[in-house]
Amino acid sequence: MNIKETLNLASRYWYVILTYVVVQFSVIIGAPLIMSLFSLSEFNAFVYWTVFSFITGLIVTLFILKPDMQMGSRRDAAQSGEVILWSVLGIFMAYFAQAIAVSIEIYVLGIDAGSENTQQIMDITRASPIFMLIPAIIAPILEELIFRKIIFGSLYKRMNFFLAGVLSALIFGFIHGEPQHILIYASMGFVFAFLYIKTKRIIVPIIVHASMNTLVVIAQYSLSPEEMQQLEQLKMILVGG
Repeated sequence: MNIKETLNLASRYWYVILTYVVVQFSVIIGAPLIMSLFSLSEFNAFVYWTVFSFITGLIVTLFILKPDMQMGSRRDAAQSGEVILWSVLGIFMAYFAQAIAVSIEIYVLGIDAGSENTQQIMDITRASPIFMLIPAIIAPILEELIFRKIIFGSLYKRMNFFLAGVLSALIFGFIHGEPQHILIYASMGFVFAFLYIKTKRIIVPIIVHASMNTLVVIAQYSLSPEEMQQLEQLKMILVGG
C-alpha cells in the first residue's frame, strides 16, 4: 500500500469515527426538532430520532467503507464453515470471559452486579419495541466496524495482538459509560478482537456481538419483573452475577 492509499484509508476511518460520534450526540438536536415538527412526546421523539440516526449512521458507515469491502477477503480468511464454527464458539467464549469478569468484579473488587446501561436500554425497549433494533442489530455492527476493524486493526499494525487487543477493549469498555464495569466490557471486547484476528473476517465478531445482545434483549423483554429477579439469582449461582 502506497502513501496515497494509506492516507485515503486513514481518512475513511476518521470519517467513520466522526459519523459514530455524530450519531451518539445528534439526539441532543434531533429529538427536540422532530418533537416540535411532528408534535411527538419527548420520549417518542428520543426513540424515533435515535433509531433514525443509528440506521443512517450505519448506511453512511457502510458507504464510507465500500472501498474496503470491494477489496475482497484475504486468502487466509476463514471460509463459510469456519465462520459458522467460530461464531458459535465465539458466543461461548464471550460468555465465559464475561462470567470470569463478573466474578472478579463482585468477589474481588466488591462491585455490585447489574448494569444501569442495560437496564435503561431495556426500559426504553419495553416502552417502544422498535428501539430493540439498536442494541440487537445496528449497534453491534457499528461497534465492531469501529472498535475491531478500525481501532483494533490500526493498533495491531503497530504492536502485538495482546496490547492491541487490550487497548481497543478498554476503549470499547469506556465508551459504554460504565467505568465500574470496564472489566466486563473489556473482556468481551478482547474476545471479539481475538475472533477477528483468528478468522480475518469482521463478520464473525459482528455475529457474536449481535447474538449476545439479541439473546439478552429477548430474554429480558419477555420476562416479568419477578422472573427477572429469579434470573438474577440464577446468574449469581451459575456465574457469580
